[in-house]
Amino acid sequence: MKEIPSQYIAKEHEDEIYKMWEDSGAFAPDRGVRDQVLGVSKKPKTRNPKPETFSIVMPPPNANGSLHLGHALYTLQDIMVRYHRMRGDKTLWLPGADHAGFETQVVYQKKLEKEDRNWFKIPREQLYQEILNFTLENKKIMEGQMRKLGFSCDWSRETFTLDPKIIKTVYATFKRLYEDGLVYRENRLVNWCIKHQTTLSDLEVKHEDRTDALYYINYGPLVVATVRPEPIFADVAIAVHPKDKRYKHFIGKMARIPLINKEIPIIADESVDPEFGTGAVKITPSVDHNDFELAKKYGLPIIQIIDQFGRLTDTAPEKYRGMKVKEAREAVAADIKEAGLMEKVDEQYLHAIAVCYKCKTVLEPRLLPQWYVAMTRTPKSGGESLRDGTVKAVKAGDIKFVPKRMEKTFMHWMKNLRDWNISRQIVWGIRIPAWYRNGSEEVYIGAEPPKGDGWVQDPDVFDTWFSTGQWPFVTLDYPDGKDFKDFYPTSVMETGWDILFFWVARMMMLGLYVTGQVPFKHVFLHGLVRDKDRQKMSKSKGNVIDPLGVIDLYGTDALRMALIVGNTPGNDIIISEEKIKGYRNFANKIWNASRFVLMNLDGAQTTKPKKLSVDDKKILKELQAMTKTVTRHLDKFEFHLAAETLYHYFWHTFADQIIETQKPRLATEEKQAAQYVLLTCLTTSLKLLHPFMPFVTEAVWQQMPRENKSMLITESWPS
Repeated sequence: MKEIPSQYIAKEHEDEIYKMWEDSGAFAPDRGVRDQVLGVSKKPKTRNPKPETFSIVMPPPNANGSLHLGHALYTLQDIMVRYHRMRGDKTLWLPGADHAGFETQVVYQKKLEKEDRNWFKIPREQLYQEILNFTLENKKIMEGQMRKLGFSCDWSRETFTLDPKIIKTVYATFKRLYEDGLVYRENRLVNWCIKHQTTLSDLEVKHEDRTDALYYINYGPLVVATVRPEPIFADVAIAVHPKDKRYKHFIGKMARIPLINKEIPIIADESVDPEFGTGAVKITPSVDHNDFELAKKYGLPIIQIIDQFGRLTDTAPEKYRGMKVKEAREAVAADIKEAGLMEKVDEQYLHAIAVCYKCKTVLEPRLLPQWYVAMTRTPKSGGESLRDGTVKAVKAGDIKFVPKRMEKTFMHWMKNLRDWNISRQIVWGIRIPAWYRNGSEEVYIGAEPPKGDGWVQDPDVFDTWFSTGQWPFVTLDYPDGKDFKDFYPTSVMETGWDILFFWVARMMMLGLYVTGQVPFKHVFLHGLVRDKDRQKMSKSKGNVIDPLGVIDLYGTDALRMALIVGNTPGNDIIISEEKIKGYRNFANKIWNASRFVLMNLDGAQTTKPKKLSVDDKKILKELQAMTKTVTRHLDKFEFHLAAETLYHYFWHTFADQIIETQKPRLATEEKQAAQYVLLTCLTTSLKLLHPFMPFVTEAVWQQMPRENKSMLITESWPS
């Protein structure tokens, strides 16, 4: 037996091992490729006699920067894929990357600010090309980082959300939805970020509690409480509750807007809260979503008072025109007070305000024509709405949630679903394939305009969730691709619980609508990564752990195990450098225990000895029981329990007990039995550990005595 180094140094093995795997074709789902790698002409007897397909399409990371610790949780997918590959299933893990629309535009916008370049002064085509070059460069870096993490995905099938085949299918889906009456364009009040100059969907709006002044303003016959005096020039009514006895005799009469003395009607609606302020509220449809709905309900006008840059429009008196909201609020409030129409001011009013989820800028609603997906409307072609069809599939068990409790959360959200704004006023993304003829309301949907002059394309791009919402079937070459026929529906969608509604629900709805089948059979939701004090990781707190940095220090396997042990589905993950360091020690334990066994195999027999002691048989029986336990945990998505079982078995049972009891026997006539027990326990342990700690187990495997030069990644799962 050749000498084995006394210490496992991860960085000396990992790149070489990954290259060996990738070059061999071991990541491919095709059985013929795997068996060729394995060096066999026939299917090994120990492999699954009835192989099934197992597929995962990777949630595409944003191609706008380095991977973070959350991406390292793709380890969960790699565990599943390596396990099913070893089981003999036809296994595909399809990698990809997301152009990430608004997210990437925000990143690039910051880059331009550092370069002192004005985003809005760069021609559209030039800007798009710049961001494309930036994204493709980051994409290459990111793919290298995923290799560092040991992800055994099939790189030959790697997909980018701006690939021509993706855009073609996304356009076809949009057109189909349009023709089915499920996509429409409408002039509505939208969430508008004045910093990034784009709309945001309801899901991208964050709400923060802030303390502002609450102004009590005299509108003639009654007093109104509001936090926003600056847009009063666009007020169209005063509303009270129909059962509020204080104001019954005012309903149908007129009030007067302060400073301009414009008369507006007093109306009644049950949506008014009699307990808020004075129980009378002003209706300003262009700055408030609830007011907008009331205006539509009662046929009230909608007057734009704040422009796209957050400044008052010409609707306001000349004095206030062009003022920013905060400045205008102070000026208007001061003038109302000077006019003797300010009854009082509550300076400590706590309320929730809508802000951009990226920059925290207060959102200013705007009235704009936008494209919407109707979530609850019945398609013209028949069948159920996008929402109802998905709810039905979940209730039928066609899609199962892990953990189960997330199903209740999902159902609650689906119950309160609103139509989805898919228009974004940005440069970076897939351009909406809608064409308008100048001077008419004619609309054409298609990748290219119809023949004739005067057609202009919609300047907006799709919300990135609209394209990635089709990810499971577009990546598999729907509708005629072999991969689509072989691997759709996919087996599992593994992702963070925080994008259950941003992404997972939309994949479910669009997948069912387009293909008639659910996009995946299981949804596995992991939590957010937090530090040892359970704090969310952020650069400002200085508690961010760089996955590539800790890999360089402690090895990939250590990081992977630290992310899995204690990681229960749906709950946040606690991680620290100390924890990662601890599993580096475990990798060393695997190496050293394996080294001892391998250096004591001289003269070992490959067949089972005729004589095994009672203790030998007990050890092998316990090994088999442990194997079944680990397999059961993996089948039930209990990866943390499988990892903990293997850790305790290898360290405390195999290394601390079995090796120690076998050492004396290696110098006696019981040597062959001892060698057999040690080699059997080691071989089985390496196979079981491989999905979790692929590098150190493969490094040991390459030192193992074996008939052919197989790799551990293509070995059979122990039965």
